Amino acid sequence: MAGDRFTPDFDPDGGDRQLTSARQDIVIGRWQGLRELLRATGPDWPARSHRMRLLAPACAGNSTVESWLAAEPRSADALVLRAATDVARAFNVAIAAGRGVPIDPQRVDRAVMACLQAADACPEDPTPWISLISVGRLYPTGVRRQELGRWWDELHTRDPYSMEGHLQILHYYSSRWHGTHGLMYDFARDAAGVAPPSCALPVLVQYARVEEYRYILDGAKGQRDAVVGLGQHWNHDAAVSDVRRTWQRWITARPEGPVTPWEVRDLNCLTHAACYAGTADLAAPLFTLLGRRAARTPWSYTGDPEQEFVKWRKKTSRGA
Repeated sequence: MAGDRFTPDFDPDGGDRQLTSARQDIVIGRWQGLRELLRATGPDWPARSHRMRLLAPACAGNSTVESWLAAEPRSADALVLRAATDVARAFNVAIAAGRGVPIDPQRVDRAVMACLQAADACPEDPTPWISLISVGRLYPTGVRRQELGRWWDELHTRDPYSMEGHLQILHYYSSRWHGTHGLMYDFARDAAGVAPPSCALPVLVQYARVEEYRYILDGAKGQRDAVVGLGQHWNHDAAVSDVRRTWQRWITARPEGPVTPWEVRDLNCLTHAACYAGTADLAAPLFTLLGRRAARTPWSYTGDPEQEFVKWRKKTSRGA
């Protein structure tokens, strides 16, 4: 029956209703909702980085964060959000310019200065350092190794298991930006190896595989069939072993309880990898854990995200 059709929920906020409300306030230029949200979040760093990651792009298209700063120029939360917003704006300019077109370094410099100002205003907060690592990608040749290392040390001191921070370094080290596939995988595996039980960092290896796949597709101009061996990208022996290792290190040790909004993206990445690795015994319980909570990536890289999610959920539930 049509009414029984399973429909995944691609809520970008991952079910974080307070965040959804604050993002709606941004549309009408109301900054008070942002202040209330970030004040309530406090030093819950996973929640804070999740919320900042989604608030910044929403603020990039208007002057809400500037209105907040005009009203409360000494607000540390406002300065941190303004820095993340400046980074989002810099990426928007880079995307609009097109791949291979360098962005004005002065724009990147301004975003870097905003991040450093935010770090001074909120010295215990890791999120300005995440923003710094992110915007560093936009320099044509990256940043000096020593400088990147300093930024990473500052982040690591404040939040050694920051998923968002590790992801930003992973992207920096990728072949699409300033590294190589090998460097990216080495970083992901090193981080996974030192992560404590129940920590999500082992899924970085699956993020690296998605990043490599995306790089290959970009090189083939989107023609998947034109890439020799791409069919084995997800299910060769090493890829399958990586999926099982992530499951063992993260999921088996994960405390029982509901999925948090900041876990949705990571769980979707592992679920996608488990499906394409042919490990239905892992994918099925992951789908059960997720319920309807879906993220568009990485499903969108292998097809229509809704169709992909629904198809694989049905296949793995039958043990396919």
